[in-house]
Amino acid sequence: MFAIRQYEFGPPETLQYESVPDPVAGKGQIRIAVTAAGVHAVDAVIRTGTGSGPFAPPELPMTPGREVAGVVDQVGEDVDESWLGKRVVTHLGMASGGYAEKAVREVEAVHEIPEGVDDAEAVTMIGTGRTAVGILDNTPISADDVVVVTAAAGGIGNLLVQAARAVGATVVGLAGGPAKVDQVRALASEVIAVDYRAEGWPLLVRDELAGREATLVFDGVGGKPGRAAFDLLGIGGKLIMFGWSAGEPIELSAADLFERYLTASVVLGPTILKRPGGIRALETEALRQVAQRRMVPITQSFPLAEAGKAQHALETRETVGKVVLIP
Repeated sequence: MFAIRQYEFGPPETLQYESVPDPVAGKGQIRIAVTAAGVHAVDAVIRTGTGSGPFAPPELPMTPGREVAGVVDQVGEDVDESWLGKRVVTHLGMASGGYAEKAVREVEAVHEIPEGVDDAEAVTMIGTGRTAVGILDNTPISADDVVVVTAAAGGIGNLLVQAARAVGATVVGLAGGPAKVDQVRALASEVIAVDYRAEGWPLLVRDELAGREATLVFDGVGGKPGRAAFDLLGIGGKLIMFGWSAGEPIELSAADLFERYLTASVVLGPTILKRPGGIRALETEALRQVAQRRMVPITQSFPLAEAGKAQHALETRETVGKVVLIP
């Protein structure tokens, strides 16, 4: 099979497309003929070798990739053969071999892909989707809310926009550039889509809201755009942070919160595990949401051989939605 291999930490060019031996399903495992592999921002952090904690550099050489969808083509010892031929999706863990034509996983960590859900959608929801569900578990939204979503055309952002509109909330979707703004407008009815690269964009948002103030900001961008979104919150509003793609988190002080009686929370990692059943329950709910077409992720595909190009595009914020590799 072909897979992406990495022998040293560094830029996207360190990702090499090579022929390697097929993996073999061990006891309690299945092997998946991969049809879609998810690309995550964390993959790029791992690639550079600059991460820490759960994102600490792995041993090299390695094949990156955390999420795969495909068809079961081999079962290991103690696994029912009825799994053969089934369309499945799974989260593999950190740097666990997803950028490849075949991958193995313990059968209890695998989900069947619901009917009507394509492979790119499934691989999006098993990781990015489960995070969105966890964020929403921690932050209920009502029809009375005015919700601002930064990076609204991104992998998590587009799902949060859809969820907020589904309950009737007023939604402001912020995105960088006209093409991404158009994607946000297409997500759901009556979304206020604004280009945060435009001069004076916060004033545009305030004009669109016609005197209403934001009650909730979902921010995965951080930096100056995140801070400007935070400043749109009215008295008693909430800031929910789940990342900083701008390279730095929002600069905040206790005085900022006291000034308007605001709440700021980080909802990521273990903090999203509010739902009984933990991560698997989040994955199951994410797949249910896409099967019912309540959350339909935006995806952008690259050939497996262009994994380095895909990661570079994601790092430079040139992509829309979830980035997926196709073997």
